[in-house]
Amino acid sequence: MAVKLRQEEELKVKKFIEEVNYYYIQNGKQPLPWKTAVKFLMARKFDIRRALDLYRCHQLTREGEDLLYLDINDKFLQEELQTEKFTILGGRDSGGAAIALFTARYHFPTLTSHQNVLKALIYQLDAALESFETQKHGLVFIYDMTDSKYGNFDYNLSIKILNMLKGAYPARLKKVLIVAAPLWFKASFRILQLFLREKLRDRVFTVAVSELPFHIPCESLPKQLGGHLVPNHNTWLKLCFLVATNQDPDMSFYFNNQSLQQVSESKEAMQSSDSAETETNIFASDFDSSEETSRETVSEKYNEEEKEKEGEEQRIRSEKEVIVEKETPVVVQRMHSADTRSAAAADTRKRSSDTFSPVDENQSPITDPSHPCKRRPVSLDSQTYEESLHMADDSGIDIETLADHVRKLRKKGLRQEYLNIRSESPTGTFYVSKAKCNLPKNRYLDVLCYDHSRVVISMVDGDPNSDYINANFVDGYKQKNAYITTQGCLSRTTGDFWRMVWEQKCLVIVMLTRIMERNRLKCEQYWPLETDTYETYDHFVVHNSCVKQSSDYQVSTLILKNNKTGEERVIQHMQFIRWPDYGVPHKAEAFLQFLSKVRTLQAEAVQDLGDSWHGHPLGPPIVVHCSAGIGRTGTLITIDINIHRLEDIGTVNTYQTVRKIRSQRAFSIQVPDQYVFCHLALIEYAVNTGQLQNKWLDLESDSDSDD
Repeated sequence: MAVKLRQEEELKVKKFIEEVNYYYIQNGKQPLPWKTAVKFLMARKFDIRRALDLYRCHQLTREGEDLLYLDINDKFLQEELQTEKFTILGGRDSGGAAIALFTARYHFPTLTSHQNVLKALIYQLDAALESFETQKHGLVFIYDMTDSKYGNFDYNLSIKILNMLKGAYPARLKKVLIVAAPLWFKASFRILQLFLREKLRDRVFTVAVSELPFHIPCESLPKQLGGHLVPNHNTWLKLCFLVATNQDPDMSFYFNNQSLQQVSESKEAMQSSDSAETETNIFASDFDSSEETSRETVSEKYNEEEKEKEGEEQRIRSEKEVIVEKETPVVVQRMHSADTRSAAAADTRKRSSDTFSPVDENQSPITDPSHPCKRRPVSLDSQTYEESLHMADDSGIDIETLADHVRKLRKKGLRQEYLNIRSESPTGTFYVSKAKCNLPKNRYLDVLCYDHSRVVISMVDGDPNSDYINANFVDGYKQKNAYITTQGCLSRTTGDFWRMVWEQKCLVIVMLTRIMERNRLKCEQYWPLETDTYETYDHFVVHNSCVKQSSDYQVSTLILKNNKTGEERVIQHMQFIRWPDYGVPHKAEAFLQFLSKVRTLQAEAVQDLGDSWHGHPLGPPIVVHCSAGIGRTGTLITIDINIHRLEDIGTVNTYQTVRKIRSQRAFSIQVPDQYVFCHLALIEYAVNTGQLQNKWLDLESDSDSDD
């Protein structure tokens, strides 16, 4: 198959070669071959600067590990190759990526060296990268720990391999699958993650053997990993020898032709009609993305992000990368056929017009009398405390019915459900938020507070204009005012924020954004970042006494002191740092673990209060904020409420939960994908806790073309 570059790509290759050869000629080295330049540019999507950085890192790594020249007659290299601990499989994943397999039980660190192992890896990776398909679609790295012992694991070698693959080798590393990790490995893995680059951490999965088919087709998996492929390592090594001796072999015969054909057909179905790719010519894609312009309203921000995200998905569907999926098994159900999907969508449209009623709050679009609700003992006495909007009732459905509902509607149908909610008018007024004196206190012009549920803070020096903060009370499950939803602080509102936290006796603050995202300020730094540092906000002093960092979130223990009274309180500040810049997480595991930690810290803090706390058993409000305080914030609260409900009475009602949250914090759940994520998170939670079997549905392969 001939490889053809577009004219602008050829110009970039020439520029890259000029840059490298300028240095090479000065140092008496041979000019860089054209095909080598193409490999590095392909690996960095034809970004010359990034490709040059990759090339420099690659050369430095080879020099540092003495890997510049590989002697194919080196007996240590030959011995390492014959162990079969590392090989390239003959199939590809569903996105066209080559599959590298490292079998840990064949590795004995005391019998070899890092250099010999790396030589064997590079010898084979160089051969795999001779395939243009591999250059274009990347590499999946499987680290098989089946039946391995502690003595097979080499911590330092693992770091070298991972960092080389991500930042010092011209292959697009799509993901790393750690298979059948033993218990002793998990502690080491958490430490290892700290030494990995952030982007690489997001591509590392720990999976069971049974989960591999959800990442790689069975046709491309070896039999020992539950697949149908019979590896032929000797044939592969012969091909590597031909590459190493410059005999220019045909790589296509080795890889699974059926897999390649399926990938090609799938790609053609998703590409636009003006695609320049033909049967005999392959054009490399241009992946340049435009910079986001400044926003003045949250609606503009989300709408533009949706457009950018959909455009990006359309262009790089074949290269979509998956976010970290931690340790807990997840069962994924395969997609329906196109005909079934169309029929389900048509049925959804019909039922939507008949059942979606914004007036009757007891009616849910997924309530089905043929599926009786499961009842469990009520954990809280609903008569003791002021009634919440979210109580035990018969309007919900069990988790199996929810899974069936999601599988039937798919992403498109769930988005339509959300649009029905979003079409409803606000249920209150915004007079205080719109007051001239308060407008500068709103981060976004169109994210305002309902008057009826806003958090009123104490006035400063009797000033009636000083009691406003962009924050609303939101009910939880069987708990009135369980949350305070608010925007990310502005520099002028940090004092107001801490005054609110103090007056409402809050114990936990949940932050769902980073300070900066995509080079834009999302929230003012309103607490001291480093351990044993202090910051003063009006008459409050905040001391950071401890910071605990995990791969997905950070917990800071803050001591909040009121200088007017001298009283001090302990506040747990929890920041989730794994929400992607665009859209929602692809998997909910990390988010669910974070939410569980939030509840644990809240419960511990309430217990520490002892008899001094006379309110609801679940404690004072939890402060939840993102940037606007409606999107990610509403998503977390929706999931939390339904998890509590599921554990209490065995049913959920996502549709009505969102409607009720929006009646207290306007416009909560800002985009359709957040509504979809709520459903998938609940299903994943049920699978992880053993309440649901074989009902997981992966909607990531849904085509947006019919939206």
